[in-house]
Amino acid sequence: MTETVQKIKELDGKQLYYSFLAGAQRIFEHQKLLNKINVFPVADADTGTNLASTMRSIMDAIIPTENLKQTAVALADAALIGARGNSGIIFAQFLYGFSNEINPNEALTVQSFAESVKKAVAYAYDAIANPVEGTILTVIKDWAEYVYLLKDTFDDFTKLLVAAYNKALESLAATTGKLEVLARSHVVDAGAKGFVFWLEGFMDFFTMGAEKAMRTQDLTVSNATETVEMPHDVINFRFCTEALLSGNQLDKHKIRNYIQHCGDSLVVAGSTQKIRVHIHTDFPAEVFSQLQQFGNITYQKVDDMVMQNEIQFNRKQDIALVTDSSCDLPKDIIDQYQIHVVPLSVHFGETYFLDRLTINPPQFYAMQEKSGVNASSAQPASKEFQNKFEYLATHYNSIIGIHLSQALSGTYSSSDKGSKDVITRTGKQINVLNSNTLTGGLGLIVLRTARAIENGASHDELVNLVEEWKLKSVVRVSVTTLKYIVRSGRVNPFKSFFAKMLDLKPAIAIDQDGKASLFSKSFSGQGCMNKVMDNITRTIRGKKIWEYAITHANNPAAARWYAGEMEKLTGKKPAFIDHASPALVANTGPGVACISLMLE
Repeated sequence: MTETVQKIKELDGKQLYYSFLAGAQRIFEHQKLLNKINVFPVADADTGTNLASTMRSIMDAIIPTENLKQTAVALADAALIGARGNSGIIFAQFLYGFSNEINPNEALTVQSFAESVKKAVAYAYDAIANPVEGTILTVIKDWAEYVYLLKDTFDDFTKLLVAAYNKALESLAATTGKLEVLARSHVVDAGAKGFVFWLEGFMDFFTMGAEKAMRTQDLTVSNATETVEMPHDVINFRFCTEALLSGNQLDKHKIRNYIQHCGDSLVVAGSTQKIRVHIHTDFPAEVFSQLQQFGNITYQKVDDMVMQNEIQFNRKQDIALVTDSSCDLPKDIIDQYQIHVVPLSVHFGETYFLDRLTINPPQFYAMQEKSGVNASSAQPASKEFQNKFEYLATHYNSIIGIHLSQALSGTYSSSDKGSKDVITRTGKQINVLNSNTLTGGLGLIVLRTARAIENGASHDELVNLVEEWKLKSVVRVSVTTLKYIVRSGRVNPFKSFFAKMLDLKPAIAIDQDGKASLFSKSFSGQGCMNKVMDNITRTIRGKKIWEYAITHANNPAAARWYAGEMEKLTGKKPAFIDHASPALVANTGPGVACISLMLE
């Protein structure tokens, strides 16, 4: 049935909500294009993904009501919580300003709408440490000022938004001439274009009606059609780092002044109870250490912009390979094969960190020794995997995820859940696989998959090969104490009771179902390591080793000994030796050392 577009003199909460969703729909449709033209402040090709994620968080959180003020406040709050990236946080701050300026005792007319959006511009500028013209900021400002200029000309939202939209298009086109990097690339600012796409949908809700404005229900992502000549600029700071702070009487200016020395592209947005921070830095751990003194950090995100830039300009393969931080692969291997790693989290009481990003192994060991709180770990939320897959789907033909054993963690399930919605929206082939192993065992499966991708294996071939390689994986671990593992529930406490009482040193195997089991015990650490090597020798007798790896928890002496013994046994040096993931060590305790190998 065709809807009749009526003259709208006042907005209620439901109209605001559904017009907002119509705007969000335009961003979903053009997500890939926005990623493609993203060159400022860094060419990390994720503006479309970040804006889409921001919009989707709002849609997931909000239930509209007739009350305009309540709906606007809820939209702004959800935007602040779910905002990602520079443009997403700026947009969230603009919404916060808009909601804050709405008078709850008056109807939202064209005049009061114009006054609220004009005042909201100051909120957006106030959030930026160093505002740059020719970006989303400029287009928001030009559009809002034009809306204000027209407030006495129209009393109908439909006519107002059509006229103001044309002004936004002019402002968007002008961004190319305001920033050198945009001019060299022959593009407009990606964040600004995203805002204009949103305005288009917002306007269409009034000009076409809800049915046509929301012209598709599956929120599919369209292909980018524009040809873009992109520069490969130097990235001054490697990590796009974000945090959400909660507390009382938070002062965003004080927070901004305190951390602005850590990097650039600093945005601090929000209210006195909730603050969103965005900064480009080389030292995410330092940023979070500084932020902890201001309030509770309830959300963290760290994106590697160097890796994102490489994917945009120097992507090596058409199949994306995703894993989690428990794989314990060294950074040089991750970079070499462009492997995408989603971090687990490490918790000390209410304080948490991103594994290997906002806490590294030496920091973790020091905290574990000094803290009176037992460390624990947690799987990434399915939303984190969804965001990762959403981004990768705009750059790769297909995606394979390989994760920590499902029997030991919910990470695989989170990843699998996160992939489903992305598969539906993008149509991309995504397979999420349970490795049935962990640490170097997972790392070797991922490494072998990466090499197979490099050698031209197809997506379906890789899925079958991973299932074969899982059966060829061997992981043996020497442990200094069972108390951490028993506490974590990773082994049967009854089987370990006598080992605990006698203070024996257990040797653990990861079986083919991905479960941990005790296979031996000794009175000394060296005796335990000897039994691990005896077991390895028997297991591989008459078989050829593909590669092996050594991982450890602050026990380099054990790692060196294992490496020496394995080289004698196999005639090969290890593929890598590295610290075990803090997220794993939280459940095993210090001193653990592990041999992981894969048979040919």
